[in-house]
Amino acid sequence: MTGVLLVGLGLSAACALGALIAAVGVVAMAFPGRPEPWAVHLLRRAAGAAGWAAVAVYSLGLSGVLLSEHAFGNGADSIPAPACRDGFDAETRQGLSHHRSSYLPLRFDCVRDDGTVYSSDPSYVWMNWATASLALAAVLLVIGAGYATEVRARKTAVGS
Repeated sequence: MTGVLLVGLGLSAACALGALIAAVGVVAMAFPGRPEPWAVHLLRRAAGAAGWAAVAVYSLGLSGVLLSEHAFGNGADSIPAPACRDGFDAETRQGLSHHRSSYLPLRFDCVRDDGTVYSSDPSYVWMNWATASLALAAVLLVIGAGYATEVRARKTAVGS
């Protein structure tokens, strides 16, 4: 259990560091001596920063889901899942029957006997949205960089 948590947090920290380094590369484009064509380099560096950030947020949430899955059925007092019991009042936990987990989108839902569901951790909502938004931004920036390269190549070909 500790190994899974450490690997997940380590991966998240490594990706966050990668995002930070890529963000510094984006900021560096504002200083003199930047590489040409600067717009393409800016788009590529921003895409890298967004991609690394998306992986960092996703891996953080993934380690939370894996940790909740691991705690379920692992030792005394592990059924129902501790993530569905800890921090919730008795009324919320009443009728708790099982849980459902998902890795894409991230979630660890607690299911009652009557079929109603509550989330074990509302943080999964923002993690899913942040991951999707950052991944979409990275893809759009890569497409933009490709488009900028194509436009530059056409201007060069026409000017020759």
